[in-house]
Amino acid sequence: MVESGRLRTTALGFLGAVAAFAVAIWVIGPHEIYGALVMSRPAILVAIVGVAACWLTAWGLSLRTVLDALDAPVPASTAVLVFASATFANNVTPFGQAGGEPVSALLISRASDREYETGLAAIASVDALNFVPSIGLALVGLGYFATTLTFGADLPLAAGAVVAFAAVLVVGAVLGWRYRYRIEHGVVATLAPLIQRAAAALPRVSPPEPDALEARIEAFFAAVERVATSPRKLALALLFSTVGWVGLATSLWLSLYALGYTVPLAVVLVAIPAGAMASITPLPGGLGGVAAVLGALVDGTTVGISVATIAAAVLIHRGATYVLPTMVGGGVAAVLVDR
Repeated sequence: MVESGRLRTTALGFLGAVAAFAVAIWVIGPHEIYGALVMSRPAILVAIVGVAACWLTAWGLSLRTVLDALDAPVPASTAVLVFASATFANNVTPFGQAGGEPVSALLISRASDREYETGLAAIASVDALNFVPSIGLALVGLGYFATTLTFGADLPLAAGAVVAFAAVLVVGAVLGWRYRYRIEHGVVATLAPLIQRAAAALPRVSPPEPDALEARIEAFFAAVERVATSPRKLALALLFSTVGWVGLATSLWLSLYALGYTVPLAVVLVAIPAGAMASITPLPGGLGGVAAVLGALVDGTTVGISVATIAAAVLIHRGATYVLPTMVGGGVAAVLVDR
């Protein structure tokens, strides 16, 4: 019953994403978008796929570094494939990473033969580390525009969104860690009765006792603390994360270049992190929201590029960075779940 409900939610999310894309394409003009796509250069399209693979590899190596800090080492190839499966989980569940992390944690724990809490701490740490260079790159891009160009209508909004998002996450992380034990007691007091009632309605399911649930949460906190006290591994993970963000920005830049347009690198440095923030929409992987934000920001920071061309470039970029990890990660996830 739980699985059918989850599948129904995911299916509705995909239908919503497809509907959002269909409306956007209809408004912009399908013939204009198709006309832009057929002008793309095949060699550049192949390069975009290669850059997307480099992005996935870099963030997979970031996951491997974090797992090393947790004494759960895995080969580099395994880490990349497992991160692809985690990306698949984010891409097929609503609210992006927020919805996919519980599944990603399970896949990581299966691949590393460690407890679920270790897998959850690993993916949560990677997501938190990825946030740092994304904001830094976005601020570099915004600084370029502030010193060289007049802000368009969308850039002040983007700047405010980036700063506000950074402030909320930093304050939330600091307060959450400072009061983690209060949060732990509150979560146990709230979840334990709910889990017990849910388990009572399911055959052959034994609910965890409150003490066991509290011990699991404490194990998760301990794992996060181990990552936080490994400065060298944190620095290496941040380096891999930065390389991954540059890869994503390069993918969008090349998508425009494939259609015959060259834009300042600052444009994509701002658009990519802002688009990632849109992944918290209730569509799988933020499907429609990410594309809409990317298109709006590129349109607001460039001159002389038609909306149809920008839409075509965003479709190329999302095809490489959404479809590729979803296909590869889906196969890996199936193997890990079967294990």
